[in-house]
Amino acid sequence: MYEAYFQLRERPFALSPDPDYLYPSRGHREALAYLRYGIESQAGFVVITGEIGSGKTTLLQALLRGLDGQTTVVRLMNTLLEPIELLEAITIDLGIVPSGTSKPALLRDLSMRLVEERAAGRLVLLVIDEAQNLGLPALEEIRMLSNLETEKSKLIQIVLVGQPNLRQQLDLPRLEQLRQRITVSYHLNALDADETEAYINHRLRRAALGAPLQLRREVTDRVHERARGVPRLVNVICDAALVFAYAEERRGIDPALMGEVFTELEETGVLRPITATTTVPPAAAPVPVAAAPPLPVAAASPVPVAAAPVEEVSSFAEASTEERRVDEPATDVRHVPEVLEHESLLRAREEQIARRERQLVEQQRVLAEEYRLFRARHARDLTRAAVEPHGRTPSPATSAAAWPPLNGPAHAAAPARNAPPQPANLAASWPPPETARPTFWRRVKNALLGVPIAAVEDRR
Repeated sequence: MYEAYFQLRERPFALSPDPDYLYPSRGHREALAYLRYGIESQAGFVVITGEIGSGKTTLLQALLRGLDGQTTVVRLMNTLLEPIELLEAITIDLGIVPSGTSKPALLRDLSMRLVEERAAGRLVLLVIDEAQNLGLPALEEIRMLSNLETEKSKLIQIVLVGQPNLRQQLDLPRLEQLRQRITVSYHLNALDADETEAYINHRLRRAALGAPLQLRREVTDRVHERARGVPRLVNVICDAALVFAYAEERRGIDPALMGEVFTELEETGVLRPITATTTVPPAAAPVPVAAAPPLPVAAASPVPVAAAPVEEVSSFAEASTEERRVDEPATDVRHVPEVLEHESLLRAREEQIARRERQLVEQQRVLAEEYRLFRARHARDLTRAAVEPHGRTPSPATSAAAWPPLNGPAHAAAPARNAPPQPANLAASWPPPETARPTFWRRVKNALLGVPIAAVEDRR
């Protein structure tokens, strides 16, 4: 659109992560040096974090461009993956045709490929961008991948790049083993005012065909104040400023034009509106709480509450609420690790309770079935006891012999087919004939000589 008007090869403030436009600020130089050191020394995990739009992806592009041919790069951009999907994505990027769909098969194929790469003298580098989206199981799976090693070195080098909440996840007690393996870690801060001016004019020089367009310090200071030193927001504002200057046929950009750009971007929703109470965070790293000197209590003059009008108190409360809404996060970041750990413990407890409930339901079902069988068996025994005389339960042979009855006329006329043979006279065979009761000496003789003789006790 405006490239020919300003004599530019291309748009200097495009949002694509082009390493040709990487401005070597102090933070970016240090981050790049940390990355190269971690890869060349084959250290443990390398972790690089930074705010949204701070240039992490552009930094990675510059790093990967400078690697030699002895490095095989596996880069993951979409990190909303489960552990098994993470392994599949790594094997696919390495060009591995999996021999199976199970996790052991994927790990075996991956291990074989890593050994082949090491035998060929190549290093496998796994770069995971947007690593803050990984869940705790996926991070633990990545830690297990680092166990693939030889006696001298690792078979795979892992670099994690993400937003600041990645550090909060790594600080959880469940990831203590992973945190201990991190040997290189760096946080990429926002640009300060001097670096913002140099960043803007550096990109204009890189895209210029002739004499480059230069923005004055008063203009770049306004851009830095509005963008808070975030390179992506600087690109959005400067690209819109060039469009405005081209539409009004201006060869330069002044603070008045930049004010119109801010108003337009806020009205269209590209930039969030900024209020008078909003404070701009510094570009440098925040000072730790322990390093900040305590404020003397005696030096603070007490403010009488009664002297403040109701209108001022209400306006101050509204301003404080608006400031917290703009500047502060929704939750206190200091308690985020504790909240995440508490939620994981609650989920584990709920799963344990649900599993115990299922066990109790199964035990109740088994007891109910056993009670039903007991009742049926008890009823059957009662029925047999009522039918048989003297409470005796007939044996199968006796029952078969006693049925059908013998005194029926139909039975006498036509016996049933395949009926079992009936005894001649059951009444005559019971009770058995009485025998003489053996004497005492007869019993002693039988006991000594071992001659078994049936003894029929006299019932009289």
